Amino acid sequence: MPPEVDTRPDDSAAAVAGLDALDTPTVVAKPWWRRAIATWLPPIVALVLFVVVWQIIWASAITSEFKIPQPLSVWDEFTATVAEGRVWDILWTSISRAFLGFLVALLIATPLGLLVAKVKVVRAAIGPLLSGLQSLPSVAWVPAAILWFGLTDATIYFVVLAGSIPSIANGLVAGIDQIPPILPRVGKVLGAGGLRGARHILLPAALPGYLAGCKQGWAFSWRSLMAAEIIAAGPLLGFGLGAYLKEGSDLSNMPEVIAAIFLILIVGIGIELLVFRPIERRVLRARGLALGA
Repeated sequence: MPPEVDTRPDDSAAAVAGLDALDTPTVVAKPWWRRAIATWLPPIVALVLFVVVWQIIWASAITSEFKIPQPLSVWDEFTATVAEGRVWDILWTSISRAFLGFLVALLIATPLGLLVAKVKVVRAAIGPLLSGLQSLPSVAWVPAAILWFGLTDATIYFVVLAGSIPSIANGLVAGIDQIPPILPRVGKVLGAGGLRGARHILLPAALPGYLAGCKQGWAFSWRSLMAAEIIAAGPLLGFGLGAYLKEGSDLSNMPEVIAAIFLILIVGIGIELLVFRPIERRVLRARGLALGA
């Protein structure tokens, strides 16, 4: 009589399979229209409520119309700028400067952050300096940049770089500091040391912190650009959003001032929603940290 064959699955294999199933992220695909609604509906509702409150305050005549103009007056100012074709030149001048300055900041801050994170002497020498520069208001660089470079684009880009490089570098340092020590050691054993280790191990492992630093670096570069364009105005610098805002202030044109502020805000929100948020979701989803996003 042949021996009975045990057809029951191995208990240990079943347990391991169960643990793997728990570790596997469950991604629920959402229709594009639901994602669009979840992304755009909340800020639109908040904007509508803000305009309603604004209209109520204006109608109540709590203060003079010079200080708080009617929302329709601001809309008329904005549409007039669009009809004249100025708004596209204004947006292009500022956005192109911001992107170019941010890309240059990335190229400088990434190797700088790697050096600070991995070389003790460099960290002891300039680590505190980077933290101090990150807390320094970018507008403080504008007078010095004007004296160094004059009213030229070099002044604008210097202020943008000074505002964004410390944030990006510190974000990368913080991301690398949170990497488990075993990963770089395994990389060295496998022959991934030096630049190869930085490219294939450190940067991928530190990506969430690095991305957070990039987001903050973009915010700092955008704010720095606006400060530079407001203060450093001249015929050689073009006419960006900061100059548009300053023009409204010089002419005591409050609708133009508010229209410029809204344009600056819209660009900042647009970059966050269209650029950084999709990248952040993809990175977090790949690590199982944004389930169902």
